[in-house]
Amino acid sequence: MLIGCPKEIKPQEFRVGLTPNAAREAIAHGHNVIVETNAGFGSGFSDQDYIDAGAKIEGAASDVFAKADMIVKVKEPQAVERKMLREGQLLFTYLHLAPDPDQTLDLLKSGCTAIAYETVTDNAGGLPLLAPMSEVAGKLAPQVGAWTLQKANGGRGVLMGGVPGVGPARVVVIGGGVVGTHAARVAAGMGADVTVLDRSLARLRYLDDVFGRTFKTSYANAGNTIELVAQADMVIGAVLIPGAAAPKLITKAQLSEMKPGAAIVDVAIDQGGCFETSRATTHQDPIYDVDGIMHYCVANMPGAVARTSTIALGNATLPFLLNLADKGWKQACADDPNLLNGLNVHAGKLTYYAVGKALGMDVIAPSLALK
Repeated sequence: MLIGCPKEIKPQEFRVGLTPNAAREAIAHGHNVIVETNAGFGSGFSDQDYIDAGAKIEGAASDVFAKADMIVKVKEPQAVERKMLREGQLLFTYLHLAPDPDQTLDLLKSGCTAIAYETVTDNAGGLPLLAPMSEVAGKLAPQVGAWTLQKANGGRGVLMGGVPGVGPARVVVIGGGVVGTHAARVAAGMGADVTVLDRSLARLRYLDDVFGRTFKTSYANAGNTIELVAQADMVIGAVLIPGAAAPKLITKAQLSEMKPGAAIVDVAIDQGGCFETSRATTHQDPIYDVDGIMHYCVANMPGAVARTSTIALGNATLPFLLNLADKGWKQACADDPNLLNGLNVHAGKLTYYAVGKALGMDVIAPSLALK
């Protein structure tokens, strides 16, 4: 199979879909790899690194899309890239289709087969290709939230850990999954007073058993959520429903109950955000003010630490990439139901129920696509 890796073109996105080591592995399996020139530059990989691995460098994205059987990316294809996809081509990347009808329609029109990192599962019900970026985003959230809290950025001017005689920032993390756990650990490590909200008592027990007094936990009913959010200096949204649009947990009206200058960090913005007032921003212009509450809603947070993120993502995607290349997507998905769960689009048909529900579109069972 000819595997192609174009350069990411989403604003301030420095990751790359294929590392030189991944290219070397694919070539060792008998495949050919083409990489757009400077695709790895933002992650610290030169064209020569790819050449040394055995890959061929192509001068333009159009050449990569035109030649490759499988396109490997990080972020969802942008409008100009979607026009270059073709019938029968395999796309392997993050998609986040539920809040993005334009992308969904373009992918259906292209006739390509699209497998989304974020809906591939494992035998334990986890999301192995989403987890590494969730870990990165979770660890980044308190860091960027602390910056947002600085007075020069419109925030309350509160230091996360406080100082002797002055209490620490109060941080509320909504969601106790991978993102929320890492966010809580880092925020607590910065000295903040942290509470994690979740609806799963089993998860809350786990967090309490493992982390003890590092941070507090609370059940995420509406009353507890509003009470804690009203007291918070920072709120981190870390709620995920796999493949579906994120639920709106805080309304615009409820912002009036928060402290002026409080910071909201919406890590769920890729799936539409979990606050009613959230809208996607970029690393170049990351924050905005709604009713005195500062919102940080960068849609590709891990792109800020591109080298770490690229290597972590590559470690997770490589086994699936090799299976797709070695067997072809149909056989690979037939052999692995977890990979089949990643199938979102095939030959003009939507194949992921949560996306169809979010967008009001017809869906076929992914098993039918194998036939």
